[in-house]
Amino acid sequence: MGHWILAQDISVTKLRTETSRTIRKELDTTHWNWKQGGLYNFNLSQSSLSNWAAGGDNFNMSLNTYFNYYFFFKKAHQNLDNNIDVNLGFIQSTSLGGRKNDDRLDFLSKYGYQIDTSGMWFISGLFNLRSQFFDGFSFSGTNSTLTSSFLAPAYIILSAGLDFKPTPHFSIFFSPLTSRTTLLLNNTLSNLGKYGVPVGDKISKEVGTFITVNYNNTIATNINYKGRADFFSNYNQKPENINLYMTNMFSFKINKYFSASYNLDLIYDDKIKIFGPLKTSPGLQVKSVIGIGFQKTLQVKKKIVERKNLKG
Repeated sequence: MGHWILAQDISVTKLRTETSRTIRKELDTTHWNWKQGGLYNFNLSQSSLSNWAAGGDNFNMSLNTYFNYYFFFKKAHQNLDNNIDVNLGFIQSTSLGGRKNDDRLDFLSKYGYQIDTSGMWFISGLFNLRSQFFDGFSFSGTNSTLTSSFLAPAYIILSAGLDFKPTPHFSIFFSPLTSRTTLLLNNTLSNLGKYGVPVGDKISKEVGTFITVNYNNTIATNINYKGRADFFSNYNQKPENINLYMTNMFSFKINKYFSASYNLDLIYDDKIKIFGPLKTSPGLQVKSVIGIGFQKTLQVKKKIVERKNLKG
């Protein structure tokens, strides 16, 4: 009987302790998913001639590099995509000397909030900066003319709209309200009124419709394609004249470290006058680069962080 009373006292004491204890609840358990990676490509070509009857440069060497890095963040109903592309190219020859043949800096950041149950439609905001690093020149014989410099021009796009992402490899972003700013932070180019910026000014602003289409995927065995096409229509000045900026990169994997690549860039902007005897007409700009060289895929890193808010 005494043992039964003692056991009962212990059970009651334990019950009182449990009921009076502050209950701790786990709230707002959220998974934070990060993914980051990239690609580095290095192409070098060289040729030399000696007593070559057909003629040509005695020496010719070109160097082209491409660097891509992305870091993506995904949370429930939200995502943030960041991507940076850098192209640099240099060519040296006995007849032309040294000059750059490729130069591009392109940073794109896009935030989206999911608005449907399918997970394909997002309300999104977009930021894009596109420019180059070094001075660029056009050549006529032995004469050279400055055509570009760092942040001259530079294009900044701020946009809000809808993003359609049916697959992880493809997206279409549409915005009826976009601000497009052209920077011309070089006195020489500013005084000439280049790239649609009024003479003497260094900033030009436009408002219009913006669409960007992105695709990045393996399209065949050892062949990857990465492409982007941007379209912009200025509401205040000839909205029917659509500006185009398009990049295409095909990467052909040879083995673990070597690959061939083909880059094709297309630009059309009716404010950039490059054709005609007096260069008073716009035209389609085309850049094509083929290379074989070293390629390294930067390690893809995925990180999942679980955050728990404890409330006592």
